[in-house]
Amino acid sequence: MKYILVTGGVISGIGKGIIASSVGTILKSCGLHVTAIKIDPYINIDAGTFSPYEHGEVFVLDDGGEVDLDLGNYERFLDIRLTKDNNLTTGKIYQSVINKERKGDYLGKTVQVVPHITDAIQEWVMKQACVSVDDDGVEPQICVIELGGTVGDIESMPFIEAFRQFQFKVKRENFCNIHVSLIPQPSTTGEQKTKPTQNSVRELRGLGLSPDLIMCRCATPVETAVKEKISMFCHVEPTQVNCCHAFHVVPIYICCCGIVKRSFCESSFSFRSDRLLEHVSIALVGKYTKLSDSYASVIKALEHSALAINHKLQVKYIDSADLEATTLQDEPVKYHEAWQKLCSSHGVLVPGGFGVRGTEGKMLAISWARKQNKPFLGVCLGMQLAVCEFARNVLGWEDASSTEFNPESRHPVVIEMPEHNPGQMGGTMRLGKRRTIFKSSSSLLRKLYGNVEYVEERHRHRFEVNPELTHHFEKKGLQFVGQDVEGERMEVIELDDHCYFVGVQYHPEFTSRPIKPSPPYFGLLLAAAGKLQSYLAKGCRLSPRDTYSDRSNNSSPDMEMSELKFPSL
Repeated sequence: MKYILVTGGVISGIGKGIIASSVGTILKSCGLHVTAIKIDPYINIDAGTFSPYEHGEVFVLDDGGEVDLDLGNYERFLDIRLTKDNNLTTGKIYQSVINKERKGDYLGKTVQVVPHITDAIQEWVMKQACVSVDDDGVEPQICVIELGGTVGDIESMPFIEAFRQFQFKVKRENFCNIHVSLIPQPSTTGEQKTKPTQNSVRELRGLGLSPDLIMCRCATPVETAVKEKISMFCHVEPTQVNCCHAFHVVPIYICCCGIVKRSFCESSFSFRSDRLLEHVSIALVGKYTKLSDSYASVIKALEHSALAINHKLQVKYIDSADLEATTLQDEPVKYHEAWQKLCSSHGVLVPGGFGVRGTEGKMLAISWARKQNKPFLGVCLGMQLAVCEFARNVLGWEDASSTEFNPESRHPVVIEMPEHNPGQMGGTMRLGKRRTIFKSSSSLLRKLYGNVEYVEERHRHRFEVNPELTHHFEKKGLQFVGQDVEGERMEVIELDDHCYFVGVQYHPEFTSRPIKPSPPYFGLLLAAAGKLQSYLAKGCRLSPRDTYSDRSNNSSPDMEMSELKFPSL
């Protein structure tokens, strides 16, 4: 087993996750089996109770693990399936050690950070590195480990010490440290500064780890003289200092730097996107629109689908509260700008979320899409609010709502799940991969999935559509075409006589891949681009090849990729 540890210096958010994902993807393209582990030094057990503004979206795995969004990058880049144990936190380590202490495993010993915590970290990594993440069940050959945070943080000290010991346990030839650092370039002088990187590497070496590669992040390509200076002061060869100033071509940079001698085409998707002429715009009506990472997987799913139909994606972020009447009174300019964005979009997406703020604005957007025959996709809360909107404006139940927002509603169309424990927040939702059975052979979404009888998608919710009221909706044209195995939980809604009005209780974005876009998102983009009916007429295969425009005289995306000329780096 070979281990690659990716650390970061100077600032957080430097791009360790993209570097780790890119290195892993290139190695996998060489025919190797690769797995990935993300270490987060915070004391939380998992990411389940975070606000999206803290660390971005909460990514959900097949086994129900609520993890850091970087694991989503690993799954998309490497096309693998990870488990919750691939996300290691300080909370998990301390919890496991304390549980052992309570059971008497350390009887007679004083339990300390060294050796007990550091040993637990090493054991966890070595055990998880051997778990297969591919469909073929083969044990991985390489484990890429990303250490979150910044070198020097007090929270990450036990992990740094653990890996200092680890490099000798697994033998130095089986261990590689890639250090990602910032090269600031002040606008006043335009000079690339190396001192922050020097200090970061000095700190790392002082803790017992010496980087094998230094990946420099800079606004412009790093000059040769700057590389040589970093090499001299950081105790590495000049060839071990590399620059990645554009994230969408990181794998290409890594290959061109000679780190891995392998032709690589994954980044060709980004180049292809840059060359597209036709545009499609989607209004993303949500609560956390100030930080795009809050909807990282949603954006990726939209990008995958837009690229599959040869369109350049434009996402219009709309804070749902800006669509409400109170904003018209307080900030009329913001109100009209929000509605202008919505009305000028080709399709509407309402993603998942929690809490009452902005829900009225989301329902206004849903109502507009329904009445104007605009393509609409509601995910999780988005589906629940579509049901609420329909109940109010079509069924005439003016106080229809979710018990999450109005426990006293006379028409509780969305209710709390019976097994939910309201006394505890973490890990109490309906989580992970669950089966959805299609109840209608004519379902639009069923056709987009390849006319299958069921699908298995990932869930994360505490509330569900009230099954006792569904017959009222179906009489008026809102069909519940997908249900769980027991037929008790409503999973998919579709509206009759509408170009594309779909809601799903699950989160299909978590399983979207660049060459295999998520069907609900794919359907939204097809409808928004005006190509849905022609796609259905062609047999509705899951592969989007037949929907590509023929502007380049190529019959498939593979031909376009093979002829793609990368820019000189």
